Amino acid sequence: MGLFGALFTGVSALTAQSQNTAIISNNIANMNTTGFKRSEAAFFSLVTTQGNTSRYSPGTVTANRIQRVTQQGAISQSASGTDASISGNGFFAIKRDSEDSALTEFLYTRNGQFSEDAQGYLRNSAGFYLYGWPIDQSGNLPSNQGDLTSLSPIDVAFLGGLTRPTNTADLSINLDANEAEELLADTPTANPDFTRGLTVYDTLGNPQPMSFEFVKSYGPSATEATTRATLTATDQMVNDLGLTDGDQFTLSVDGGADRVYQISAVDGAALPGGVDVMVYDISDIIDDINANVTDMKAFLGNSGEIVLQHGQFILGTENFVLAEVGAGTALASIGFTAGTYTSDNLSSATFSNGTPADTPPYSTEDFPTMQFLPGDPKYNSHGWWAMTVKDPSNNTITTGMLNFNGDGSINALSDSQGNIDIELNNINWNNGSDLQSINVNISKFTQFASDYTVLFSDQDGAELGLRTGIEINREGFVVAQFSNGASSTLYKLPLVTFANANGLSEISGTAYSETENSGEENLREAGSGGAGYIEPSTLESSNVDLADEFALLIVAQRAYSAGTKVINTVDQMTQELLQLR
Repeated sequence: MGLFGALFTGVSALTAQSQNTAIISNNIANMNTTGFKRSEAAFFSLVTTQGNTSRYSPGTVTANRIQRVTQQGAISQSASGTDASISGNGFFAIKRDSEDSALTEFLYTRNGQFSEDAQGYLRNSAGFYLYGWPIDQSGNLPSNQGDLTSLSPIDVAFLGGLTRPTNTADLSINLDANEAEELLADTPTANPDFTRGLTVYDTLGNPQPMSFEFVKSYGPSATEATTRATLTATDQMVNDLGLTDGDQFTLSVDGGADRVYQISAVDGAALPGGVDVMVYDISDIIDDINANVTDMKAFLGNSGEIVLQHGQFILGTENFVLAEVGAGTALASIGFTAGTYTSDNLSSATFSNGTPADTPPYSTEDFPTMQFLPGDPKYNSHGWWAMTVKDPSNNTITTGMLNFNGDGSINALSDSQGNIDIELNNINWNNGSDLQSINVNISKFTQFASDYTVLFSDQDGAELGLRTGIEINREGFVVAQFSNGASSTLYKLPLVTFANANGLSEISGTAYSETENSGEENLREAGSGGAGYIEPSTLESSNVDLADEFALLIVAQRAYSAGTKVINTVDQMTQELLQLR
């Protein structure tokens, strides 16, 4: 057996080196194949054990193929937004077809050269379909994202374009603190002090120009102001304003006793019986109310009008009554209207969005919460604005009150999400689009004594746009981009990891299938759980080093030549044996 055993050993050497050469050749042939992973030949000896040490029976050699799947290939730039490579561990999940069926086997690849086919599916250069997690409207992944059944073929086809309805808007506006204040009527004024337009987009992609109107007001408390303006505190009732000496009027608060005021042409005249105050000039009215009438205050407005205001600033049963005495015309001559004034007369118009709370913090349904009390240092009676939001048809969407602190900042508390906004709910544009809700951020509203200024305005909606491209980003999201600047996140690509990736079974087209040696698949988000990162607009080259392969090829060639020499030698020895006589 020794001579023929040596022959068999030489033949096995040729076979093993042929296998080695085939592996090297395959590596060299695929050195430019995207995502290709090289293999190596590992040789080991098959030895026949002999019990007699005086006789030797030669064994043979065989070659096993070892895959270098985990060896990273070089990453190079690509001009395509749908190309992607993996830096680190993991594979893309692919299938041979787009049928989302459990009967079709999942395969795994590092070939990220994806492009859109005629049906809108992403397929790599080997023709395999890319799979990923679909993203719902809230941006969430499937609840069973750890299972392969949660994956769907990446379909980026759109029959039309994409609209993005407005959900939020931001306004930064300064309102002029020097604006003359007005009494609020049952309907918002037709001539607002300031108007700002903002175009938003409905669910059909139509532009909807909204308007925000502002009116400087005395606030929502019971208030009355004279129609006469340009008054000063020193204006005399008789000599300057032409009132009749001796005329009287009364003021009562919350159903209390009347306080009687009498017009006097003489400063410091004695009080007649039943009269509480002699009024020589305007300051006599203002000073007396502020000093002696509980829960009332009086002041000259920005236009020089006398303003009477209930001290409890909002709602409840607060009221005051102005009345002429006898046939006198004192109130009318100053510019007041006799009557009863309550905060309830204002709330229906001023707070059309809901009745405000009558205890701190004060709030309404749509407008932000206010927090202060009369007498609080933050309380600013000259910081009130009626704000009305209107649709393109000039219909009122909501109306409410804003208040500003003495430092010019808006008096508002953040909601549970930390926002200061006006919540416009269930807007009906009357054009067939869905009801729409928009939150308008007003945290940067200010009131300073300067011109009306719009620092910036913005909103997150967009008109109808056509799809302009698809890209895969570093987090693995598949994002569609549109001509209107909008984008839509469609899928997220998982990275599939294995305990022993080198144990995968190679399938045609740089695809691999799971085996017992590889272990079960694990679906990971990029950058988590030991998975690598997705590098957008790049491709992973093969991990073949041409210099190494040529060196191995030379060694294989010499080993093969040596094997042939063994066979040739045994052949000569056999020939010598056969020539024996």
